[in-house]
Amino acid sequence: MSASVSRRQFLALSAGIAAGGIEGIVDSRRAPAYAQGTRLHLLQWSHFIPAADTLFETQAREFGKQAGVEIQIERIDQNALQTRATAAIQSGAGPDIIILANNHPHLYESSLVDVSDVAEEIGGKQGGWYDYAKVNCVAGGRWIGVPQFIISWAITYREDWFKEAGFEYPKTWDDFRKVGRALKAKGRPFGQAFGHSINDPNNWCYPLVWMWGGMEVRQDGRGVVLNSKNTLDAVKFNDVLWKEVFDEGGLAWDDGNNNRAYLSSEISLTGNAPSIYVAARQKFPDVYQGTNHGHYPPGPAGRFYWLPAWNSVVMRYSKNQKAAKDFIRFYMDRARFDRYFETMDTFGIPGTKAYRDHALWKKDPRTAVFPETLASARQVGHAGPPGRKATEALSKYIIVDMFAKAIQGMKPEDAVAWAAGELKKIYDV
Repeated sequence: MSASVSRRQFLALSAGIAAGGIEGIVDSRRAPAYAQGTRLHLLQWSHFIPAADTLFETQAREFGKQAGVEIQIERIDQNALQTRATAAIQSGAGPDIIILANNHPHLYESSLVDVSDVAEEIGGKQGGWYDYAKVNCVAGGRWIGVPQFIISWAITYREDWFKEAGFEYPKTWDDFRKVGRALKAKGRPFGQAFGHSINDPNNWCYPLVWMWGGMEVRQDGRGVVLNSKNTLDAVKFNDVLWKEVFDEGGLAWDDGNNNRAYLSSEISLTGNAPSIYVAARQKFPDVYQGTNHGHYPPGPAGRFYWLPAWNSVVMRYSKNQKAAKDFIRFYMDRARFDRYFETMDTFGIPGTKAYRDHALWKKDPRTAVFPETLASARQVGHAGPPGRKATEALSKYIIVDMFAKAIQGMKPEDAVAWAAGELKKIYDV
C-alpha cells in the first residue's frame, strides 16, 4: 500500500511538525510527512479476529496517505515470528517494525530501538500502563517495545451441554474432574493443547504450577526451585485430568486446533481467548448460543493466570526508525486504537488503564470474566524478575514439555527433575 502528498501538503505538514511536534501530529489526527520513497515494512501475526487485520490495513493506508510513506504489512503464523525475527537480526535487514509475542522483546533487547518516548507518551495520555504490559517491554530502564494489547484468556465451555448433563460450571478442581468425566463418557471431552504453540499450552501449564504453589525460580532470580512437591503435585494432577477428561489428541494441538475442535462440537471445554466465541457468533449459531466463559477453579495456592500479549518493536537495523516510531504512535492513538479494540471484541485487553471501564466489557455478561483475569495474572519466571532468562525458558517450552513428558509416560518425578535441569542451564545455577 502506498500514497503520496503534494508539495503544498508536505509544506503544511512540515510546518505543523515544527510548530507542535508529535503532540500536534496526534492531536490533529494527521501523520508527519517523510522524504519521498520512504518505505516501512511491518511484520505481524495473522489475527484470530480477521476483521482486526482488515481494520489495521485501513489505518496503515491512512498513515501512508498522510505521510507519503509506502507501508508493507506482512502477516505470518504466530509460531513463526520468533524464527523470522532472529533471522532478520542476524542478517541485519528485514522489517522495520515487528509485533512480537509475550515477553519476547527481552530476547532481542540489544537489537531493539529505545522507544521510551513513544511508550511514555502513550501511557501518559491513556491513564498509565498496567504493570503486566510493562514488564514485557522494559529492560535496563528503557522501553524496548510498546505494548499493543494483552490477550484475554479464560475457560470457554458448552453451558448447554453442562446443564443437559445436570452440571453447573465447576467451582473446584474436584468438580472439574467430575463434570469432565461425565461429558467425556458422552463423547464430549474437554480439550487442551500441549503442543509447541506460543499461547494456549503455556496458558494452561504455567498457571497450573502456580495454583499448586510451585514456582520456577526464587524472587531474586538466583535459584531454580521448580523441583518441589508443589510442582510434582500439579504434574500428577494434570496426568489424572489427561486420562479422565481430555481429548487425548491434544499433545499435537496448537493454538488453532482447540478452536476448530470446539466449533465443530468435538469438545465441550477449552482454555482460550474469546476468538472462539466471536467466530461462533458469526458462523456457528448453535455453538454460540450454548457457550459461556468461566474462571479457572482455584488451586491449593489460589487462582492465577498467564496472559499472552503483543508488543510493537522497532529494529535497530532499520533505516526508518523515526517513521516507524511515528507509525506506532499513530495506530496506538485512541483515534485509531478505540476502533481496533472494539473490532477485536473482547479478544484483547488494552495495556493502558484508560480502557478498564470501557462499555465493551459490559456489553455481554458472558464475556465479563475476561478483564477480571488481569488482577490475578503472573508473568513467566515467577517468582523471579522478568527478563531474558524467563523469556528463553518460555520460548523453549520447558514447562509445557514437563507436563507433556509425564502425559507420555515419563514418571512425574523425572519430568519435573528434567524441567528443573533445563531451567538451571538457562539461569546458570
